[in-house]
Amino acid sequence: MSKYTTGEVAKLCGVTVRTVQYYDTRGILVPSELSEGGRRLYTDEDVKRMQVICYLRDLGLPIDSIRLLLSEDDPGKVVSLLLEQQEAALKAEIGEKEEQLKKLSALRAGLRGVKAFSIESISDIAYTMTNKKELRKFHVTMLLTAIPLGILQLSSVILWITKGIWWLFAVWAALAVPYAALLSRWYFRRVAYLCPECHKVFKPTFKEVFWARHTPSTRRLTCPSCGHKGFCVEVAARAEVKADA
Repeated sequence: MSKYTTGEVAKLCGVTVRTVQYYDTRGILVPSELSEGGRRLYTDEDVKRMQVICYLRDLGLPIDSIRLLLSEDDPGKVVSLLLEQQEAALKAEIGEKEEQLKKLSALRAGLRGVKAFSIESISDIAYTMTNKKELRKFHVTMLLTAIPLGILQLSSVILWITKGIWWLFAVWAALAVPYAALLSRWYFRRVAYLCPECHKVFKPTFKEVFWARHTPSTRRLTCPSCGHKGFCVEVAARAEVKADA
């Protein structure tokens, strides 16, 4: 039967001598015997055990879990559970990293549009990003409520063109005007605007915001804090802003 020193085991398994020694101190790879000089000696079975340990470590399993697994008389009873737990942990970690990557990409994209960089620039982008999900909910709600009216509009136009039935279009028009007014008020009560100059979040009047020039995510407004006139970023209004409105 072959005997291997700590260095030979380390070389065969692609790890450092310190790693082999560490696993000995943790009790998961105890040498089969010691030489007369006190050197650790390992067998072929020990080398196989070390290779299994290295493989499990590559999967991210912690030392304590590996020790538990290797101490079992029937490791098949616990290996599935350990691997399932590790898989769940890795998926959670991947999800966190992907979320961090999205935030990093958004920050880089936001900073490309900043002419004069400052700490407030990062603060504005962070505020907008954390606010984005809530703002998206408002957009989805508006879209869902508009679908029935959109179907009515399309149907009324088709019937008017093909059958000469015009009254259904009149019904749609009678509903569309108050619907647009109510929806606009509902939406603008739930959004605020971030000034790019003083970095304050403010609530303009309904009249001002309704008639302002805009893009999908900004409106040209006058900041009440610093007087800046220009495009301000639309965000979901927080409680304190709603209270001030």
